[in-house]
Amino acid sequence: MRNGTPFLYPARNTFRFRPNKISCLSESPNSCRRINRLLVSSPLGNLVVVLVRPRNPLNIGAAARAMSNFGVYRLRLVNPYAVAFREVRSAVGASHVVKDAEEFKTVAAAIADCTLVVGTTAGRNRKLSQPVRQLDEPSGSAIRGAMDSGRVALLFGSEKIGLTNDDFSHCHWLLHVPTQEDHISMNLGQAVAVCLYEIARSSPAPISNADSDRAAAGVIEQISEALLEALHKSGYVKPGNDAMCEKKVRGLIRRFDLSPIDAKILLGMVRQIVWKLRQG
Repeated sequence: MRNGTPFLYPARNTFRFRPNKISCLSESPNSCRRINRLLVSSPLGNLVVVLVRPRNPLNIGAAARAMSNFGVYRLRLVNPYAVAFREVRSAVGASHVVKDAEEFKTVAAAIADCTLVVGTTAGRNRKLSQPVRQLDEPSGSAIRGAMDSGRVALLFGSEKIGLTNDDFSHCHWLLHVPTQEDHISMNLGQAVAVCLYEIARSSPAPISNADSDRAAAGVIEQISEALLEALHKSGYVKPGNDAMCEKKVRGLIRRFDLSPIDAKILLGMVRQIVWKLRQG
């Protein structure tokens, strides 16, 4: 679709991981204080909506409006189309959600402080390594439960291609809306609204100890980057296989569901290996 998103389709940083945040669009201290008050009072205050490479200003605005409807105030954009982003920012009556949105260079940077990352996908004619759940009360309850112990990121892809396999490599699991087979795609704003409605109406589900004590995505990215450097220096990664190896390593580390303490220990181990390899 030209103005819609195939919602049901769906950079490597350096070894020393940094957030790579480009800008916070609101420079007003009063605006920051207002957002903080809203986040404290909202039951969905720990939910982050991440739009990856959005292109249409109307879609960005509609997504922000849906977020405001359901009490979600953290909007993050990864490499938005600059012309569209300038247009939605300058629109009369643009909501505070858009004005206070944050822009990032990479998905890894946008989700660095999140302990659960959920991507959206059609799951049709694609080979997916992550588990796929249908948008319903159980999946909404799972997301609500995860918000009780950490920040949750909900990823939506661009209007043209949705989320890529590289985007998926950052996700713990994937979510899809059960639409009609002959018309599976949804407009980006509609997709955000439908997902947030289901999450908002669901009660938090009990979560396991592993889920409640999971390392943040930023630490997992640091481990992945360090391990990738070690694999490159040791000759394990063959020429031309960099991208595939990166996705496999990130997925492997993510599936370990490391606790913050275990992640810190593993990161120290891998960094020591990299340091030793550098000496050679």
